[in-house]
Amino acid sequence: MNPSTKLLNPAPRPAKGGWSRRRMLVSAAAGAGLLAAGARASQYPDKPIKIVVPFAPGAGTDAMGRLLAQKLGEQLQVSVVVDNKTGASGAVGTQWVAQSAADGYTLLLVAAPYTTVPTVLPTAGYDPLVHFSNISMVAQGPLMWACHKDLPVNNLADLVAYAKTRPGQLNYGSAGAGGINHLVLEQLKAQQGVSIVHIPYRGIAPATVDLVGGQIHVLTGTIPALAPFVRDGRIKALAVTTGQRHPLFPQVPGLAEQNLGDLTALNYFGLVAPKGTPSAVVERLNQALLRVTALPDVQARLKSDALDVAPAGVAHMDQFIRSDLSAWQKVVRQQGIRIEQL
Repeated sequence: MNPSTKLLNPAPRPAKGGWSRRRMLVSAAAGAGLLAAGARASQYPDKPIKIVVPFAPGAGTDAMGRLLAQKLGEQLQVSVVVDNKTGASGAVGTQWVAQSAADGYTLLLVAAPYTTVPTVLPTAGYDPLVHFSNISMVAQGPLMWACHKDLPVNNLADLVAYAKTRPGQLNYGSAGAGGINHLVLEQLKAQQGVSIVHIPYRGIAPATVDLVGGQIHVLTGTIPALAPFVRDGRIKALAVTTGQRHPLFPQVPGLAEQNLGDLTALNYFGLVAPKGTPSAVVERLNQALLRVTALPDVQARLKSDALDVAPAGVAHMDQFIRSDLSAWQKVVRQQGIRIEQL
């Protein structure tokens, strides 16, 4: 410094030892906060837990939420209740949980729309990679492609060939814009270069009714939703959305044998918590879920719903959600899909 340069408003010199005492006080306060947080986590849970299901009562996601609430309650020896917060294909309930206290007492049951909706809806209001702490996947399973019984195709490869000779003449129903069974169609269109008209419904049930009645040609849905209509011949199953055939429908081809590239899609269920939930609480919930999915009656229930127990753990769920989100973002970019409101 130039000797002629003067400091403007020089800071007062602290009393000897002042900074050290201040640092010690700040450190002590921080340590006390960490100890208190650790104590709370070690006592978890000591009050009822809420699982938010962002869909209406009676749907498949609601049934899964109620199964997990019952079984987690038994494992954790505390009341676990379901709270249905519906709207915008799950975005309303998901936003609500993202803004809740990160203490492990408000959880979110997630399914496929958790990763599909924010890819197409700018106002979804949440990012799975930013606003949540993953706890664990619970179950996963394929969808099934199906068509009206009179459509002259017998598998998905046949459908692609048929659609290519009739651009824009076939239509496809879904449970709603932005859902997994909408984006599965867009994935097929992008990869196979076919033109099929999308018709969104408010749920898979009315879409299935119209498929049976011949008002639409094609849709995808969960195996339990479509199975009764396939078994009595009112619709035809064309493929499952995984590489191999499914044990419940061994006569229906998987994707690997149809030479259609990578069109794999999984419906899934998992639990997440607001970002910042203590790691000890996440681990406690993770271990409880691991015990729940090992129960014979739970495994039998999942099997009857054409679901498999998903690999457990935070690391696996982190990877799965990141990969699933990225795959649907690619489809949305390719197809130029953007929805302003659901």
